[in-house]
Amino acid sequence: MKEHTKPKIHYAWFILLLVFIALLSSQGVRLSFGAFITPWEEEFSTSRSVISLVAFISYIVFAISQPYVGKLIDTYGIRTIFTISSLIIGISMILTFFVTAPWQLMILYGVIASIGFGGSSNVVGSIAVANWFVKKKGFALGLMSAGTAAGQLLLVPLSLILNEQFGWQTTVLLLGAFLTFIISPLIYIFIRTYPSQKGIRAYGDAETLKADSPAPSKSTKQVLSIFQLLKRKEFLFLMFPFFVCGVTTTGLMDTHLIPFAQYCGFSPTMTGTAVSLLAGFNILGTVLSGYLADRWSSKYILTFLYGFRALTIVLLLVIVNNVTLFGFVISQSHLLILFAISFGVVSFATVAPTVKLATDYFKDLSVGAVIGWLFLSHQVGSALGSLIPGVLFEMTGGYDISFIASILLLLIASGMCMLLPSTKHVVKP
Repeated sequence: MKEHTKPKIHYAWFILLLVFIALLSSQGVRLSFGAFITPWEEEFSTSRSVISLVAFISYIVFAISQPYVGKLIDTYGIRTIFTISSLIIGISMILTFFVTAPWQLMILYGVIASIGFGGSSNVVGSIAVANWFVKKKGFALGLMSAGTAAGQLLLVPLSLILNEQFGWQTTVLLLGAFLTFIISPLIYIFIRTYPSQKGIRAYGDAETLKADSPAPSKSTKQVLSIFQLLKRKEFLFLMFPFFVCGVTTTGLMDTHLIPFAQYCGFSPTMTGTAVSLLAGFNILGTVLSGYLADRWSSKYILTFLYGFRALTIVLLLVIVNNVTLFGFVISQSHLLILFAISFGVVSFATVAPTVKLATDYFKDLSVGAVIGWLFLSHQVGSALGSLIPGVLFEMTGGYDISFIASILLLLIASGMCMLLPSTKHVVKP
């Protein structure tokens, strides 16, 4: 009797799962920063602008690291970079237990942990996907980005609950132990940089290349300086919108949404619900965006995402100013939930189409370096988006100016994406 053997699952999907888990853990911890703003203000008797400065330093260090991450991967591999970065974050969070002043936070979290955040980021994940996937690359990028969103869904509300029940010191200790003793060993044991290290080809590669054709040499790819890249419209018109993405997501919302909700008087339960919904719909939007990026024009997807994101922030202005909508008075809690859902759908959804366009526009260059520069712009935006609203809050007592400025920036970003060239007419360098 003939045995029917089930087709094996390609190891690329296991790599994607591991990258998902790594990003969930490390970036989830990073995105939990907003949960610690109020406890740290009270613990150290300091202002919001001082704590926002910690976030600013963190994002700047994160940003500076991004262009160099690709080079480090070329030298040491994805497994080593992911493992060491997770260890750095984990040990830094454990040591944060002993912090007694804001300046210590600036060094430990703002600098040291942020080096780890930079090495356990979407840049590394994007290179992993590029190495392991030929088919369904957009979908894989969407799932990869969803790892960060899943971290937001799980670890941010968890941090809020743990802060409430046990205090912030126990919370950072538990987060640090999780990364140090569970995530880092898991990554080291199972992740591989290239399919050849498992004796196989990338997912879908067999359908596009002959079996005896040599693997492409990444070292031969040309590397352009940032000044050369800025002269190319397709890079500039990807970079500025991605900068605005950083300003409005990980900068403004992920840092200040929780303190904004507390400022408006929402209960911890309502705040946690809003954050969870935002993160949950973030996963949905990120995966859907990656799926659509394989089928539709990514530049039009980005145009919609940035434009719609501008509309969602209008809801926050309505909340804070008690404006009636079309003559109807809608409760602030319902508006907060509506914002969380709508913003979540378009939050991290920009990553997959942005990275896919970059791989299409610059396929004859070192894509890792190009993606590194794009994420640098994103993190610089995140840094400014975390610091400036905190300073403006101290000066004005509110977030109105920050929200209005974000809406204008998003509308400009949407227009720039509309003007991106078609990938069918990309000019080689």
